[in-house]
Amino acid sequence: MMDLFEKTIASKKLYEGKILNLRIDDVILPDGKKSNREIVEHPGGVSILAVKDNGKILIVKQFRKAANKALFEIPAGKLEFGENPDACAKRELMEETGYTSEKLKLLLSFYPSPGFSEENIYVYLAENLREEHVDTDDDEFLEVYEYTINELVEMIKKNEIVDAKTIIAILYYINLL
Repeated sequence: MMDLFEKTIASKKLYEGKILNLRIDDVILPDGKKSNREIVEHPGGVSILAVKDNGKILIVKQFRKAANKALFEIPAGKLEFGENPDACAKRELMEETGYTSEKLKLLLSFYPSPGFSEENIYVYLAENLREEHVDTDDDEFLEVYEYTINELVEMIKKNEIVDAKTIIAILYYINLL
């Protein structure tokens, strides 16, 4: 079995931003040849599948500039560098929906684009929700909706939900039922 590891021999930072950084790594490939890799440094994020006692799931609709349209998504947010994902999930659930959870459980984590990004997304299940108040960030505008799992599956089939973390969380949750 071949060792697929690529050894980094040099790294150069090209850009430092508020949300991400960009670097180029010079690597030695498994066959000994040299190459380079463009890497997006991102601290990762959390997403929360928030299920109310009645079984409905909280979904937010938010404009995403990169997609240039408003998308239906589960509540989510960016980790600060070094931040604990559990704490981030609690904060983002409250900020985006106005709910807190007495039962927050990590379901899975995944790399959405491992070909060029270090970003890792942690998906949480939030149950036993308690409504508090919405306290969004100053630059964040969103609407909160409630849907049944069957409605969400139909929205995926109709291409109304196109956000990867949301699709993964919903399909994963179906397998828990």
